Amino acid sequence: MRYGNLEIHNVAELLEGDGSVITPASCLSLFASDQSSVEPYSAANAEGLWCSRIPDALRLSLNPKALIQAVHVAGAELRFNQHSESVRFVLKCNEAQGIAEIYQGSFMVGWHLVGTTPTEITVTRPLNLDVLIRLTEQHQLPFDARLTRVLLPWRPPVRILSAEGEFDPPHAEQTPKRFLAYGSSITHGSTSVRPTGMYAARTAQLLGADLINLGFGGGAHLESQMAEYIASRTDWDFATLETGINIPGMGPEKFVKLAEQFISTIAEAHRDKWIFCTGVYACGADYLGENWAAEYRKVIQDIVSRLNLPRLVYVDGRALLPSLTGLTSDLLHPSPAGMEEMARNLSAVISKWISLA
Repeated sequence: MRYGNLEIHNVAELLEGDGSVITPASCLSLFASDQSSVEPYSAANAEGLWCSRIPDALRLSLNPKALIQAVHVAGAELRFNQHSESVRFVLKCNEAQGIAEIYQGSFMVGWHLVGTTPTEITVTRPLNLDVLIRLTEQHQLPFDARLTRVLLPWRPPVRILSAEGEFDPPHAEQTPKRFLAYGSSITHGSTSVRPTGMYAARTAQLLGADLINLGFGGGAHLESQMAEYIASRTDWDFATLETGINIPGMGPEKFVKLAEQFISTIAEAHRDKWIFCTGVYACGADYLGENWAAEYRKVIQDIVSRLNLPRLVYVDGRALLPSLTGLTSDLLHPSPAGMEEMARNLSAVISKWISLA
C-alpha cells in the first residue's frame, strides 16, 4: 500500500487509534479464555499508525490469534527511491523492542533496534551506490540497487510515527516476482531474531523472489474468508500453503473438509500458478510416536492428488527439516539454524518446478 510517496510492502491497511483498534469491544468475547492476549493492547496509547498485513474487515472476522498476529508485520517493508541525502523515520514497537534491517536493493546495509518509545532511524544514501547498481545489473540481482528497503520488525507490532525526506515510491520493474506464504507461527517467523531470519524470508532470498508473508502465529485456521482473500489477490506469482499445525485437535476427519475447501478455493482460482502445499513440518510428534502429524500430512497429500491440478504440488514437511536439533526445545518451532535448513531445502524443491528468471 502507499503512504504518501512511501510504499509499505506487505501491509494492507494502516490503523489509527489506541489498543482498542486492535482488540475492539465487539471482538473481546473471542478472547474469553485468553485475556493475556488482549492486555498488551488495552492501555496502549494512540501515537502512530498500526500496520495490518490484511484488510481490517477481514482481520476482525478471523480467529483471535490471527486477529492479533495480523499486526505483527512479518515481511513488511518501507520502500522508496531516495533523492535527499538522508531520510528519517520515527517508529515505535508495542510491548517490547524489535529489530529492523536496512537493505539497498539486495544488499544489506545494517540493522536498528526499535524501542517502545519513539525511535529515529536515519537512512543515508550509500557512497558506493553506483558500484551496487553496476553489480546488481551484472549479476542480475532481484532488487534494483536504487531501491531502499527498511524491513520492519516481524515482532512485536510496530507503529509508524513519521517519515521525512525526499523520495519516490518504487517502480514495478524494481522488484522481482512475488512469493506468497500462508501458515502458522513457523511461517510467521517464530524464534527468528531478525526479519530476514525466518524460513519464508530466506526462501524468498534464495529464489530471488519478493515475499508476501501471511503467516499467523497460532492462527492458521484455514478460514474460508482467508482462502477467498488469497484467491482474490492477483499480486503473487507462486505460493506455499502450510496447513495443519494450528488445528491438530479436530482430528483428520474434520480437517480434511476444512483443508480441501481452503486449498481448492485458492488453487482453482489460480490454475496458472505454482502452489506448494506443505504437510505438517517435522515436529515432536514424529519422534515421540504420536500419529496425528502423519495423519494430517496424508490428508494434504490426498487432497492434492484428488484435485489433480498440473501446478499444485504436495511437499512432505518432514523433508524440509530432517535434523532433530533443527527444532527448539518445544519440539515444534524450528531454531534459527532450523529455519535456514528449511529455507535451503524448500527453495531447492521449488526450483525443481519453476524458474524465476
